[in-house]
Amino acid sequence: MEQRRLKRCPIGIQTFEEIRQGDYLYVDKTALVYQMTHDFKYVFLSRPRRFGKSLLASTLHSYFAGRKELFEGLAIEKLEQEWTEHPVLHFDMSTAKHLDVEKLERHLDRQLRPFEEIYGISHPAIDCNDRLRELVMAACAQTGRKVVVLVDEYDAPLLDVVHEEEQLPRLRQVMRNFYSPLKACDPYLRFVFLTGITKFSQMSIFSELNNLKNISMMPAYASICGISREELLAQLADYTEALAEQLGTDREGAIRLLARQYDGYHFSWPSSDLFNPYSLLNAFVDGRLDNYWFASGTPTYLIEMMRKFGVLPSQIGRMEAVATAFDAPTESMTSIVPLLYQSGYLTIKDYEREDGLYTLDIPNKEIRIGLMESLLPNYVHEAANAGQTAIAKMNRALRQDDLDGMLRLLQQFLLTIPQCDNTNYEGHYQQVLFIIFSLLGMYVDVEVRTATGRVDLVMRAYGKLYLFELKLNRSAEAAMAQIDLRDYPARFAQAGLPVVKVAIAFDSERRTIADWKIE
Repeated sequence: MEQRRLKRCPIGIQTFEEIRQGDYLYVDKTALVYQMTHDFKYVFLSRPRRFGKSLLASTLHSYFAGRKELFEGLAIEKLEQEWTEHPVLHFDMSTAKHLDVEKLERHLDRQLRPFEEIYGISHPAIDCNDRLRELVMAACAQTGRKVVVLVDEYDAPLLDVVHEEEQLPRLRQVMRNFYSPLKACDPYLRFVFLTGITKFSQMSIFSELNNLKNISMMPAYASICGISREELLAQLADYTEALAEQLGTDREGAIRLLARQYDGYHFSWPSSDLFNPYSLLNAFVDGRLDNYWFASGTPTYLIEMMRKFGVLPSQIGRMEAVATAFDAPTESMTSIVPLLYQSGYLTIKDYEREDGLYTLDIPNKEIRIGLMESLLPNYVHEAANAGQTAIAKMNRALRQDDLDGMLRLLQQFLLTIPQCDNTNYEGHYQQVLFIIFSLLGMYVDVEVRTATGRVDLVMRAYGKLYLFELKLNRSAEAAMAQIDLRDYPARFAQAGLPVVKVAIAFDSERRTIADWKIE
């Protein structure tokens, strides 16, 4: 049977017009676009980077510009009857990064000037907020139609300084002034839409815009960005078939692999499973699974904030929280959970309606591996590159049921790590092992409670359950004796997997494994 020609995947293309005119793949979100624009007037949407926010803003631009021809064959074609052309003021803040106050004001000037030329404002006001007010009123007066304002990545100027107590308030004040006219311009506005990664409080950024509707956690709009499982099965079935052939599996096998690697996002509950669209489309193009989202850049602000809050790698994972603890203003957060959730490193996995408790966890394998790779240099410094090779060899040894060989490789690798601070305590080595075992792609947990104590580290790999007891400057025999004395394996008797006891002794002077025992 002849294979259907697949449309090109729009890797890196965030303009709706280019996608439609270039005959690229477009996953139809226009029914939700129509619903949102008729449900609300002022909308805010938070989603992680590379999740389709810019494409959504561009889709709104084409819709409100009355570009009916671009929506031929899409759901909105049957929903919209009028196709009124509105003046659209579309501001892209994504390039306003690493700026001081003066450069940020110049960036806003560059954003406003083209629109001022379009609407004949030859002598604009001095301040950006006054210029925006003039612009909205002039556009409405000249066209006779209400104005649409789109602000993409509104928080980009603030993200890289969110950990800086001195710089953040200054930049925040500039952005607050810029957005301040929007509520006063209400009679001249048809629709206002802002996207971002993080949620800043309305008091600090949108001072008077207290009618902004945050749809980020509304179930009705959970899939407005990203690719749902239903969309994968229906609209992307041919792409999944082609990938399955390249991976040497069947369609169901390819879906399982894709789900493990890129699925698992939920921005409300209940919600369809959502795939990271950037990684998914790249996998279709390349015919392989890789960590595309992380390869496109790990934000420096995340690592800085993890340091600020003293977050250990093993603490990033399954936790329970109420919505106000993670869907919270970033600048006033008292833990790193809101930033991890809003940036896409944690997602909703369950919800207890009776108690209002959400379960948060790392979405998928790509995020877990990428996070640990980002954190590895904090523990092994310049040996991180060598660590990737060593970890690959450890995985091979473990897969071949050679735990002894894996520990020898680990011992040799730790010897290559330069001396660093805070290594003279057992917890440091626990975190190093947690990162390395996570990078093996295995399930791993620390301080697992039993009836008689806590297991230092538990790993599930290749059909076995490994229980690790760690000791610093003591013997492996002492570590194994503790496992036996407290009968840790009894806690896992119902797991249905063979249990392997592993006792490891670390030497603080050599900063590596001194000895180990396996039973």
